[in-house]
Amino acid sequence: MNIGIIGTGNIASYLLEQVNENRMAEGRITAVFGRNVEAGTRLKKRFGIDFHTDFQEFLSASVDTVVEAVTMEAASLFVKQVAEQQKDLIVSSIGVFKDLALLEQLTSLAEANGTTIYLPSGAIGGLDVLQSANALGGLESVQLTTRKSPQSLGMETGQEQVLFDGTAFDAVGKFPKNINIALVLSIAGIGVHKTTVRIIVDPAIERNTHTVEAQGDFGKMQLKVENEPMAANPKTSLLAAMSILSVLQHKGRALRIGS
Repeated sequence: MNIGIIGTGNIASYLLEQVNENRMAEGRITAVFGRNVEAGTRLKKRFGIDFHTDFQEFLSASVDTVVEAVTMEAASLFVKQVAEQQKDLIVSSIGVFKDLALLEQLTSLAEANGTTIYLPSGAIGGLDVLQSANALGGLESVQLTTRKSPQSLGMETGQEQVLFDGTAFDAVGKFPKNINIALVLSIAGIGVHKTTVRIIVDPAIERNTHTVEAQGDFGKMQLKVENEPMAANPKTSLLAAMSILSVLQHKGRALRIGS
């Protein structure tokens, strides 16, 4: 498996370390695309990969799997072009699918090309439970409660405050930098209009926490995750980077766990 990465940031560095240096997944990252020439050149020298600043040149490289690891805004420029090629796509900026029509387009392109689009679980869990619970349409409610420190939200406050309480659909517009988890839960479960989201700024917490509560014919679920940040970038959870690595580790394996 030859892997290409869109992006030259911390997630790209993490995956290069784990895949190319530590051999934590089959295959090898052979090409990276990015606009930051200094960062890309540094990765090229350290890991011996090809660095591209021209996206069409990158797409023409001999890679069969592409990992998107950029901002949501940048991802919107590139993911469709990848899906149009015969390459599997791993999307880390799931917030790009706030445009639900884009997800439908990419799915159709992948079906036509015989490829696969992977949405990593990111900084949350419980997606298999939601999919299983909704297998016969019996999932009734899903609520995400996110608690973040003022620093991670770019705020200064000494009091706990509820910043948002509404649907995942509305959260997409009001908190575009904090919607990856809300969207992946919505896609796995009952959609953006029925999934509810609460975002709380809490100066007392040390780790960003996400609590998922679900109810339906299956029973009830409550799952809480307290995320450690990446050492190189406190704004990104380590679990989000690890979830991409997990996709690469399990891609193509004969044994699959869960759905």
